[in-house]
Amino acid sequence: MHNGVADSGRRPGAASVMNGNKREKVVPRQARGVLRHEARQYGKSAQGAALEYYGPQSGPVDILLMAAMHGDEVESTVVLSEALRRVPVSALRNPVILCVNPDGVLRGTRCNARGVDLNRNWPAGNWSPDPVCYRAHGQTIQDIELSPGASAASEAETRSLKSLVQKLQPRTIVSLHAPLGCIDDPENTPLARWISEQVQLPVVPDVGYPTPGSFGSWSAENGIHIITWELPPEPIVEQIASHSPVLYKLITSEYELKEY
Repeated sequence: MHNGVADSGRRPGAASVMNGNKREKVVPRQARGVLRHEARQYGKSAQGAALEYYGPQSGPVDILLMAAMHGDEVESTVVLSEALRRVPVSALRNPVILCVNPDGVLRGTRCNARGVDLNRNWPAGNWSPDPVCYRAHGQTIQDIELSPGASAASEAETRSLKSLVQKLQPRTIVSLHAPLGCIDDPENTPLARWISEQVQLPVVPDVGYPTPGSFGSWSAENGIHIITWELPPEPIVEQIASHSPVLYKLITSEYELKEY
């Protein structure tokens, strides 16, 4: 399967991650306390924090997985890190960004250090200079204002990620968010449906409100398939148990898609 097109057989390297003739094992629990994969820096945040990813140096790649574009959705980083730390070094197939917005995570804010919502800062045709509003966790009214940036791609984090995406040339991007509890894929692809079946979340065509200047809008305009994986509002222990094993399969390419 590439870019949401199902095939009839097993994806190359999908079911077995091999080291010579020996099947690789999942990293044992006692060794998962540290991240053993080499970090590759792709830029710096507004405050100078390293922007890092793990995996192939160049593309094209099958899937790029990423988390924490919004700094108040740190559970996405934890769940993705749990998956990555289960992956043997030799079994890492698809690149992973654990934290797109490190300044926001350190501050506990949705925005970056400059007050910009990075998911409204992309140079898509629908970018708008108007303030963007979001709702606090557990609330129903979008009444908290943030900036979309002084201009499209005004932020260091946006420009750096844009360059990395162009370098890696992913066929699909899986972006983790929280806490809407759905798999957002306007194309309703077999990959989105496979994720949906694995984690028991519905596939939806959108998140139910406008997203001008979003990463998804920019990706679609540039021919990149994107799936937005919204974690549900559950305790982190349950999120790890339900979602990290599925993310492990995407990172290692150990998954099969049904024919639809």
